[in-house]
Amino acid sequence: MFRGITTQLPSLTRSIMSFTAVSTPHAPAAVGPYSQAIKTEQFVFFSGSIPVDPETKKVVDGGVEEQAKQALKNMSAVAEASGVPLTSIVKTTVFIKDMNDFGKINAVYAAHFGDHKPARSCVEVARLPFDVLFEIEAIAVVSK
Repeated sequence: MFRGITTQLPSLTRSIMSFTAVSTPHAPAAVGPYSQAIKTEQFVFFSGSIPVDPETKKVVDGGVEEQAKQALKNMSAVAEASGVPLTSIVKTTVFIKDMNDFGKINAVYAAHFGDHKPARSCVEVARLPFDVLFEIEAIAVVSK
């Protein structure tokens, strides 16, 4: 049963071993010992994007909708620095402080992604960095 999986793993391991840390000044710097994103030959793994203005280094004002817009803008800047379009994003995970904001967040998210609809999870959490209301992470496929 595991023979097929075992023969595929070395190939998969070789292709993912080469990776590059992605960094752009057009998104906030990481607030800890991690990268804005990691790009492999096949995927880009985005760290969580929060609604911090990269110029002022402050959380944007205006509630959950404005925070979602800024976090998505930051994620888009990292995608651009990674060399992948938003349409290559295949999975996002959204973290929100209050599930009652789900509808507002959906409207901002839909406007940002347009007709592209990646798979998504949405999780209500007790607290996010800097007490923001919204955070998003993503995975994109690298086109060859």
